[in-house]
Amino acid sequence: MTQAEKEIRFQEKIDREIKIEPNDWMPDEYRQTLVRQISQHAHSEIVGMLPEGNWITRAPNLRRKAVLLAKVQDEAGHGLYLYSAVETLGTSREQTIDDLHSGKAKYSSIFNYPALTWADIGTIGWLVDGAAIMNQVALCRTSYGPYARAMVKICKEESFHQRQGYESLMKLCSGTPQQKAMAQDAMNRFWWPALMMFGPSDADSTHSDQSIKWKIKRFTNDELRQSFVDATVAQAEILGLTIPDPNLKWNEARGHYDFSEINWEEFWQVVKGNGPCNKERLAARVKAKEEGAWVREAATAFAKKRAMKKSA
Repeated sequence: MTQAEKEIRFQEKIDREIKIEPNDWMPDEYRQTLVRQISQHAHSEIVGMLPEGNWITRAPNLRRKAVLLAKVQDEAGHGLYLYSAVETLGTSREQTIDDLHSGKAKYSSIFNYPALTWADIGTIGWLVDGAAIMNQVALCRTSYGPYARAMVKICKEESFHQRQGYESLMKLCSGTPQQKAMAQDAMNRFWWPALMMFGPSDADSTHSDQSIKWKIKRFTNDELRQSFVDATVAQAEILGLTIPDPNLKWNEARGHYDFSEINWEEFWQVVKGNGPCNKERLAARVKAKEEGAWVREAATAFAKKRAMKKSA
């Protein structure tokens, strides 16, 4: 069978909604696209633990601490699921993590912004995880089987994270004027970075069209971003928070909200490593790997010793 015939059969399989599995033939570009996307997703889960983990010891009460601890633990698990999915494509976890530490691989731009107050933790849960769910629910139907199956469990837990964030903000917004002001300040700082989470505009996206043809993605970046805005406006109104966009308004003809143009210069600066916390986030991950080397070495030595005993 020629390469062209293999590609035709591959696309026909995708068009019939048959999942691609690790041992199936796939174009090199399909494999590379998946490695890039899934590893970026995994890195985002792991790096995303940092701004929230920093608040575990400063949570306002024991209940909030327990909930936040559970959420951070979930995110670690999500990263592990996704690194495992990357491994089914023939790329080792070690290589994937090294690519992150070297700057070759990226993670979501949102995690390069600092969490300055407790209200930021609720806002991250509501806006950031809300944006993640908007993207990830569609990924439950992605064409690559291991990725799709991992996303089913991840989305269930992300839904909990989003509700946790919203409930936390409900408490703040119904509290003192100072607490309400703190929530509004968090909204002001995280709204635009949350919209940037969906990636560049469709006009500037270099991978979107092919990813949709292969059904790795089901919607474009701009379609997902619009859906997120449409869903979030009513939630903000219930909270009594003002979305920091003077041009936000319902467009009856379109059946969607109109909103201002995103500051794409800021987005690309963050992607290139020049955001408020880029260097801090990467340094924390590199330090964690270096300081955990002895644990990995001990675990490997134990596994080898155990295997030798079994074979003796």
